[in-house]
Amino acid sequence: MDSAAEVGGQGQGIRPMEMVLLGLGGCTGIDVVSILQKMRVPFDRFEIAVDGERADEHPKIYRHIRVRYQFWGEGLDSDKVWRAVSLSQDKYCSVSAMLKQAATMEASVEINGQRVEKN
Repeated sequence: MDSAAEVGGQGQGIRPMEMVLLGLGGCTGIDVVSILQKMRVPFDRFEIAVDGERADEHPKIYRHIRVRYQFWGEGLDSDKVWRAVSLSQDKYCSVSAMLKQAATMEASVEINGQRVEKN
């Protein structure tokens, strides 16, 4: 772990606030995979990307966070994928629940490279 050079770090490692986003990605990603397995929804590959916008003033907390869920596989049911994402974000992921106290969150789903809207 490190900080930016302008605040005394070396700028070589991950920063604490980046770790927060990694924690969110890990938490919701594990949930989604588990939920889809229980729904018997197979997929070939899954990636998650998380980014956020922070406040300008200290303590510079996250104000808006985007989570992009990307899936690849044959015959993926977009309704079931969105259901798994929603269950994670709204019920199971404790990191998501905590961050929602301070930030708005936005989710998007892509299946085989195509964005899929929530029904």
